[in-house]
Amino acid sequence: MEQKENHARRKKGGLITMPFIFANEICEKLAVVGFNTNMISYLTTQLHMPLTKAANTLTNFSGTASLTPLLGAFIADSFAGKFWTVTAASIIYQIGMISLTLSAVLPQFRPPPCRGEEVCQQASGGQLAVLYVSLLLGALGSGGIRPCIVAFGADQFDESDPKQTTRTWTYFNWYYFVMGAAILVAVTVLVYIQDNIGWGLGLGIPTVAMFISIIAFIVGYPLYRNLNPAGSPFTRLVQVGVAAIRKRKVANVSEASLLYQNDELDASISLGGKLLHSGQMKFLDKAAIVTEDDDSKTPNLWRLSTVHRVEELKSIIRMGPIWASGILLITAYAQQNTFSLQQAKTMNRHLTKSFQIPAGSMSVFTILTMLITTAFYDRVFIKVARRFTGLDRGISFLHRMGIGFVISTLATLVAGFVEIKRKKAALAYGLYDHPHSTIPISVFWLVPQYSLHGMAEAFMSIGHLEFFYDQAPESMRSTAMALFWTAISAGNYVSTLLVTLVHKFSAGPNGSNWLPDNLNKGKLEYFYWIITLLQFFNLIYYLVCAKLYTYKPIQVHDKGNGSSDGNQIELTTPVSV
Repeated sequence: MEQKENHARRKKGGLITMPFIFANEICEKLAVVGFNTNMISYLTTQLHMPLTKAANTLTNFSGTASLTPLLGAFIADSFAGKFWTVTAASIIYQIGMISLTLSAVLPQFRPPPCRGEEVCQQASGGQLAVLYVSLLLGALGSGGIRPCIVAFGADQFDESDPKQTTRTWTYFNWYYFVMGAAILVAVTVLVYIQDNIGWGLGLGIPTVAMFISIIAFIVGYPLYRNLNPAGSPFTRLVQVGVAAIRKRKVANVSEASLLYQNDELDASISLGGKLLHSGQMKFLDKAAIVTEDDDSKTPNLWRLSTVHRVEELKSIIRMGPIWASGILLITAYAQQNTFSLQQAKTMNRHLTKSFQIPAGSMSVFTILTMLITTAFYDRVFIKVARRFTGLDRGISFLHRMGIGFVISTLATLVAGFVEIKRKKAALAYGLYDHPHSTIPISVFWLVPQYSLHGMAEAFMSIGHLEFFYDQAPESMRSTAMALFWTAISAGNYVSTLLVTLVHKFSAGPNGSNWLPDNLNKGKLEYFYWIITLLQFFNLIYYLVCAKLYTYKPIQVHDKGNGSSDGNQIELTTPVSV
């Protein structure tokens, strides 16, 4: 009887759900990347924004779109659940895409085309308002999709079940590979359509695809393994902090076994295992000390928390330094869609006499490298590394992230030297004062920096996803995925800040600066090397954080053993890097 119940419980989820989940992610990426990759061109050529303002608008939008996942994660983890959050967010996103497509099709939403050498008329406030409302709807939709869809997909695999052969770290590799394939289509086919046929069709295609993905995602509902939300995780974290502060004058107990535990109270937030006491941040342990004023049977959670809840907060705090280390990698990565794209527009992009690569499609080299590296990592690297480390995943996600940081630092270092070569070619051919002329130097000189960024992403970004999902408390996994996107948000905002500061402090008396509209007269290589230097210091910071980091201690239940002895305690020690 029990075996039948277990079978009934396991029949949902698994590989059969992946087409429905990945369909939603593919179309969301087609929509986001299809516009975002070429957005700098749209803002400068269609809305006639100055380059610096366009670059900051792009990074600000990307930052906002990566910040809204906190809201989506809160809604999913608190009361709505991941499925309904993704569904509602997809509909909001669909409305934004329709609005955006209409703004690209209808001429009244754009300024008139430039005429000859006349100064181009910039977009009016009303025209920009339509654009920004469309982008805001897209950002809100992304906020519900991004943190939930990846966690929802991982939820389909129950790693505590010994009969479950697919592991979440394999899923994350698949997820990123599928996402990369969607991005590859966006930066090739969609960008080509936008540049050569029109923005209306270039945005209309992902709009239709998004509609189809919503239908597909909803159709798969009977197959999904849905985990019920366990209440606001943010409230629980605040309750622990408040309880610890209220008991700040209470002496710590001598034994961890004296701290308050209540398995019944924590049942809904510890389905996969119970967090055990760790010796770090002992001040927070005060929240779990039972005093005479506490009722252990019906506790006031603003005065008394369980060990599991205290450890939830500790886990989030421990993740903070690792989270922060990912910000500068995104800052470096963000330059591909701004200044690197502008470099490409000035270079010879012809493959044949009649066909040239759209500047916005240069990121295809980033995506291709990321796809190849991810496939190599999953099929070859893990198997080889496993022989030396004994780990199922080959190397720890902290090691994986560290490799990504090193490669990203090399990418911006190389980018600076390529920019020097590009400017020398412009000077040699007398095109120094002609920013719109094509310099007779192959755009393929940019391939190394694009490819290195792709390789770095395959290591660092996927490792970051693994880290957040694995180390976050199980009831906060949507929130953990939101942390991944907030690092991207912060990276984009840092890029905006860095561009603004460099633009301000590099300004000369004649109005020149390092990042002018005419890159031939600028010092873009210095900007790249500033980012390289920052990444180097960030790498050192990360190595220290990874060296000191301790994995969460958790007691899991082995579902392959029906007895109560099936409990296994997993304790980890600081990871050497």
